Amino acid sequence: MAETIEVIYYVDASAEAVTRRAAQYFVDGIRAAAGARGKARIAISGGHTPKNAFALLADPSAQYREQIPWENLELYWVDERCVPPDHPDSNYRMTREALLDKVPLDKTQIFRIRGELDPQEAAAKYEFDIRQSFRLEGAEIPTFDMVALGMGPDGHTASLFPHTAGLHEIMRIAIANHVPQQKETWRVTLTWPVINRGRDVFFLIEGADKVAALKQVFTGPYDPELYPSQLIKPAGRRITLLLDAAAAAALPPPGAEGLGRLEIAR
Repeated sequence: MAETIEVIYYVDASAEAVTRRAAQYFVDGIRAAAGARGKARIAISGGHTPKNAFALLADPSAQYREQIPWENLELYWVDERCVPPDHPDSNYRMTREALLDKVPLDKTQIFRIRGELDPQEAAAKYEFDIRQSFRLEGAEIPTFDMVALGMGPDGHTASLFPHTAGLHEIMRIAIANHVPQQKETWRVTLTWPVINRGRDVFFLIEGADKVAALKQVFTGPYDPELYPSQLIKPAGRRITLLLDAAAAAALPPPGAEGLGRLEIAR
């Protein structure tokens, strides 16, 4: 039976404003999780918008860096390309250059996906690392405090692309997913049931090329084979979107302070 999910979206006029909102969103979420549970475990994605937000978080002249309890943070990745960690396409490399090299995070707090390994081995190693860190038993899956997602123009999120085998995996924590439409590449990704266990699942999305996908994912018919982002239906029944005005053009206009709300059935 379908349940109702609340979609809260914030629309900012410029990319710079989205970056500032995203940085503050990370700060608030990390502080809340660390205060409630003594530790903030967050899973992040690659992309232009997160890169800018990470750079702002690391900037000592900005207001954000000093607000984060770095010693209480554990950093994980939603997905990774199967490339070495110094490759230009590596999500880890982007994060390292924008954030990790500039903030007081110990290597024991950083759980990267080893994209240089065979894809299946990389997925198994990442799942093992998560199980060890969260001290999971049996079929337990982790609950991340924050899960930051992006969305492609084709409606994919994480490395869950349309019509790929990864859309049907419900038992594993992390998998290798073959993505024919991306030059026959392999990716390692968290599965959608793990993403949905996150306490705060949110999307960072910018650009006019995302308009059609956003409209279909949140206001169109349910077809996750075609629009995998529709698989995201968090246990908390809430999704947050941080958008620029270009991406949000086909959503109902937001109200005061750029805040909009939708209710969707999943």
